[in-house]
This record gives sequence, structure tokens and C-alpha cells, in this order.
Amino acid sequence: MSGQKTIGVLFIDRFADWEYGLLAASAVEWFGARAVSLTPNGKPVTSASGFLLTPDRSAEVDENSDLDAIAVIGSDQWVDAPPDVSGLLTAIAARGGVVGGICAGTLALARAGLFEKARHTSNGRDWINEKEPGYAGAQNYQDVPHAVADGRIVSAPGSAPGTFALAYLKTLYPQRSSDLAQMRTLFAKEYAEGEHAEAS
Repeated sequence: MSGQKTIGVLFIDRFADWEYGLLAASAVEWFGARAVSLTPNGKPVTSASGFLLTPDRSAEVDENSDLDAIAVIGSDQWVDAPPDVSGLLTAIAARGGVVGGICAGTLALARAGLFEKARHTSNGRDWINEKEPGYAGAQNYQDVPHAVADGRIVSAPGSAPGTFALAYLKTLYPQRSSDLAQMRTLFAKEYAEGEHAEAS
């Protein structure tokens, strides 16, 4: 099992079902990673569609010293009643791990100060500035519809789970460029052929 990377996927109540599947499944099936589910207090949470998730562990720093990377999954609770997970995110970043956030999960990265020196994106410049006014690194915001990776920080709007998975795995596995290219081609083919079918 030498060299196997462990990715923590952080969920809170009302998490977005569509935002983690491509990343977690691709990481495990294609890249041989180990994925573990986390919730802030280690208790079960319910997704936006009502599915119950029982996590492997909590988001306490000392429970997660084995993580090579973490992905924060979106939920409107990051806006309404956000847990403080800054300690875990900064601990993983400090040891050179990959820290990613998608949709409202990007707010957790903003609150932890991880966008201070990193180009990043979210659900829109106005959206993130309204939810987290004056956050460090606001000037580094990229107004794009796809994921952005800068160093070991990866971010994406909630509408971009495909490019989030790609950018995240490229950051974690830079040496696996051929696998990543194959994955990108698969994702692109779906849309290219779907558009062709609709037009005919």
C-alpha cells in the first residue's frame, strides 16, 4: 500500500449530492486512493436529496493526521450555520496536502485564509464577497465557470463537479497525466455527443 494517498471528503448537513461523486469514485477506482468521509463532529448528516451519510470519522485535526488531501463539499449550511473547520484545513495545507472546496465549500477555505495567496473561484465574485466580505485574497478571484487550481489549493463553483475532480486529481497526482487526459476526454465526450444528439 506504499504510496497510496488518503483523501478526506468533508460533508455537513444538506450537502450537495452531485459535487463529490466524480472526485471520490475516480480517485479510488482510477488512481488507487483511499477516500474517507468526515463530518465536523463525526455524526451522520443528511444530503440535499435526503440520503443519510454515516461518516468514517470527525473533522478533528488529531483524527486526520493521515490525510494527504481534503475536499470540502458544498451545502447551504456553509452560509447559514457554518462549522469551524479551519484548523483541519490549515493543518493539511501546512504539511503540503491538497485542499479543495466546491460551491459553498469554498467559504470554508476563504475563512481559513487559504485564498490569501491563491487564485481561486466560487459561485461568483459577488456571491463570495456577500457571504464572506473582506476575506483574505478576494483580489485573487477568477470569474470562470470551471475549477481553478493554484499550488495545492483547488476551488470550483457548484456547477463544475467534473472540472473540480480533474483539477483536484491533477494537483494530487501530477505524474498521472495520461490517466487525467483520458478522464478529461471521457467527460468532454459526454457533452460533445449530447449536444450533437440534441441538434439532430
